[in-house]
Amino acid sequence: MKLAKLKRLIVRGLKGMLHFSLVAFLVACNPTNQIQGSVTLNSRYTDQQPALSGNGRFMAFVSSRDGRHEVVVYDLQRRQFVDLPRLNQQGSISENPSLSRTGRYLVYMASDGGRPEIELYDRASNRSEPLTRNYRGWVRNPRISADGRYIVFETSRRGQWDIEVLDRGSNIELDVFDGRKTSRP
Repeated sequence: MKLAKLKRLIVRGLKGMLHFSLVAFLVACNPTNQIQGSVTLNSRYTDQQPALSGNGRFMAFVSSRDGRHEVVVYDLQRRQFVDLPRLNQQGSISENPSLSRTGRYLVYMASDGGRPEIELYDRASNRSEPLTRNYRGWVRNPRISADGRYIVFETSRRGQWDIEVLDRGSNIELDVFDGRKTSRP
C-alpha cells in the first residue's frame, strides 16, 4: 500500500515538473520577448553579471538579446526594461554593471576593441562619461557607492591587481533614497 502511494506521488511530481519545464520553455522562446516593453525577465539569450540597485528596484545585467554583449536595466517593480539611450554604443562591448541606490548612476566596463575603460552612465541626462581614459594600467570590476559619489575598481597600475577608489567630488548630484536631487554640502 505504501509503495503504490509513493509511486503515485512520484508520477504526480514528474508531471508537475514537466508542466513547469514546458511553460518555462514557451515563455523563454516567445518571439515577443524583446527588451523594450517586455514583461518577462528571462529569455532564451544569455543573461549574466547581475547587479541590484541599493533600493532593490532595478537590476542591471549583461545580455546578448540584441546579438551584442550589452548592459541592460530591468525595473523589477514595473516588470519591464528601462530605456537607456546612448548607453550601448555600436561596436562596443559592455560588462560588469553596478548601480547606485535608486539606479540613477550606472558604472560599467566598456571596450570598443581597444583597452577597456570604466564608464559612468547618468540616467537623468542619458549620457555616458569615460572615467579611466588615459589611465595607466588595466582596470576591471567597477562598483559604485549607493550615493553615486565613489567608484571602486581593480587596477594593474603597479604590476599587480590592487584596489583604487575614485571620488567623483563633492559637487555632483548624489543619488539619495527619496529621489530628491541634491549635492553634498
